[in-house]
Amino acid sequence: MKISKFTTSVLTLAVTAAFSAQAADDRYIIKVDNSKKGVVKALAKKLGADLKVDGNGFIAAAFSGKNLADVKGLLNNPHIQMVEEDQRRMPLSLYSDDVGNAMTEQLTPYAVVQSQADQVAFNASAGMKVCIIDSGLDRSNQDFEWNNITGDNDSGTGNWDENGGPHGTHVAGTIGAADNNVGVVGMAPGVDMHIIKVFNTDGWGYSSDLAYAADKCSAAGANIISMSLGGGGANSTEENAFKAFTAAGGLVVAAAGNDGNDVRSFPAGYSSVMMVGANDNNNNIADFSQYPSCSVTSGKGKRQTTTTDETICVEVTAGGVDTLSTYPAGMATSASMSANGVDFASSSMENPGNAIGNTYYMGTAEATDSGANGNICVIDRGVISFHDKVENCENSGGIGAILINNEAGMLYGTLGDTNATTIPAVGATFEDRADLLAATTAILTIGTSDYGFMSGTSMATPAVSGMAALIWSNHNECTGTEIRDALKATAQDSGAIGHDVNFGSGIVKAKAASDYLTANGCGGGVTPPPAGDITLDTTTGRAKGKNYVDLNWSGASASSVDIYRDGSLRTTTANDGSFRDSFRASGSFTYKVCDQGSDNCSSEVTVNF
Repeated sequence: MKISKFTTSVLTLAVTAAFSAQAADDRYIIKVDNSKKGVVKALAKKLGADLKVDGNGFIAAAFSGKNLADVKGLLNNPHIQMVEEDQRRMPLSLYSDDVGNAMTEQLTPYAVVQSQADQVAFNASAGMKVCIIDSGLDRSNQDFEWNNITGDNDSGTGNWDENGGPHGTHVAGTIGAADNNVGVVGMAPGVDMHIIKVFNTDGWGYSSDLAYAADKCSAAGANIISMSLGGGGANSTEENAFKAFTAAGGLVVAAAGNDGNDVRSFPAGYSSVMMVGANDNNNNIADFSQYPSCSVTSGKGKRQTTTTDETICVEVTAGGVDTLSTYPAGMATSASMSANGVDFASSSMENPGNAIGNTYYMGTAEATDSGANGNICVIDRGVISFHDKVENCENSGGIGAILINNEAGMLYGTLGDTNATTIPAVGATFEDRADLLAATTAILTIGTSDYGFMSGTSMATPAVSGMAALIWSNHNECTGTEIRDALKATAQDSGAIGHDVNFGSGIVKAKAASDYLTANGCGGGVTPPPAGDITLDTTTGRAKGKNYVDLNWSGASASSVDIYRDGSLRTTTANDGSFRDSFRASGSFTYKVCDQGSDNCSSEVTVNF
C-alpha cells in the first residue's frame, strides 16, 4: 500500500468568485458514449492529455497543471457528457506496516501503532526483564541488544542462542527488537531478555519442561514470562509453578491457541496466566484465535452451579495476523517493489532476483504478448493459474511480474510445486491497482531476509508481553497483577459490548494503560466494576417440545435493553423486566442484559440443559 501524504487547500478569492478545483494528480474522468470515444480520445491527446484508463463509457486522463474548469473549457465538445475529478482512493486498513526493506531501514510493525506502544517511551534503567520460553533466539540476527540478553542451555534442546526454528526469534523481536535504524522495532526496544529453549528437534516439549523453565525464569530475575505455546490438558505441577511466579509479583502471559474453537489451551487456561487472543490490523478478531468460555461449573444435578471467571478465558487481544518481526539470518524470504519511484507493499511469490525496467500491462496474461518483451509485466488476477500467468510473461520476454489481487488486500500465493519460471514474481494489493497500472517503470527485488511475517496468537502474546514490559518500566512500583489489571481496564472494547469470549476486555492500548496508572496508581483507583447496576435472574424450563429461559432483570435505565447470549446479541427489547428465550438446542448458555448500546450490563448468568 502506497504511503501518501497530501494536503488540500482552498483559496477563496472573493465571495462571488468561482471555486476552481485542482484534481489529485491532475487526473480527470471524461464520460463519453463508446461510439464517439475515438474522437474524444484524439481531441484529448491533441490538447496534451496523458490517457490513463480506457473504460466502458469513459476515459481517464491527466492534464498537467490544469484544474477542472480548465479541462472543461478545453473539452468543449458535444460528444462529451461530463468531466469530473478522478478522485484518489486509499487503502482502508486502520493500521499498516511501514513500507520498505527491513534489511536497509527500520520498519514499524502495525501492532506497535495499533497498541499505542509508539506513544510510550521505554525506561531502560527500570531493570525490566522478559523471560521467553520458546524455540531459542538465534544470535545471527543483529537487531537485538545482545549485551542485555541471557539464556539457559539444555542438554535436550541445545544452545539457547541457536534457533530451533524461526518461531522463538520472531517472538523475541516483537518483544524487544532494538530501536537502531534497521530491521523492526519491538514493543519494548532493547528490553533485557532471558531465553529458555524448551522445544526439542521434533518441535515440542512437556508440562514439566515449562514448570522447570518457570523456575529458571525466576532465578534469572525475570519480571514477565512470555509463552507462545500451549496444548490440551491441565497439569498441577505446571500450574503451581506459574502460580508461584505470579504470587511473587510477576506476570505470566500465554497464547490462547490457533484452532479457532472454544477449547481451553494450557498454560493460558490457568487463572495465574494472562490468556491472549489475536486481532488483525482492522481491529477484527483473527479467525484462528481460540475463545474458551469464562464459565466454571461445579456440582451435579440440582446442586450444579455455574460462575464466571474472566482469568481462565481470553483477557485481551493484540495484533497477531501477518506480523513482521525478526528471523534467523537468511531464513525469511522478502519482496520489495517500487513503481515510478514510490514504494508499494508486496508479497514474495517465487524466484529470487531483481528486475528493473518499464512496465507493460498484460491484462490477465492468458497468452503470450510481444509487448511484454524486455518489460515488467503488470497482471490482473483471475482465469488461469498464477504460474501460467508468470510463464506467459516470461515466454513473452518479460523480466519480472507483478500480480494484482482482484479483491481487497494483499495477494499471497506461490507458483506451485512444479514451477518452471525463473523471473521474480510478486503479489500486490487490489487497492494499489490504479497506481500500478498508471506507472511506467518498476523495480522488483526478491531475496532472503532476516525479517518475515507470521500469524497466530503466538504473535499476539509477545506483543502483550512487550507492552507489559514497556508500561511496567514506567511504573515499576506496581506488581505484575496490577499491570495485568491496567491492561484490561484500558483495553479498547471490541466485538460484543463489554467483556466477551473473543476479545476479552478488548485490544490492548499501551498509552491508555500507562496514563491510567499515572492517574490512579497501581491499585487502579476508580476502576469500574465489570458488571453495571443491572441484576439478572433466570429460570429454566421446557414447554411444547422446547427448552426456555425466562430472564428477569432490574436496574436498567434505558427504554430498551440488549440481551446477549454467549457473547452475541440475541435481541433488543423493551425494558419491561422480563424476556423468554426458547430453543430446541441443549448445552450450556450464558446470558447478560445491558442498557441498549451501553456497557452498563448485568453479570453473566449461565444455564444448562
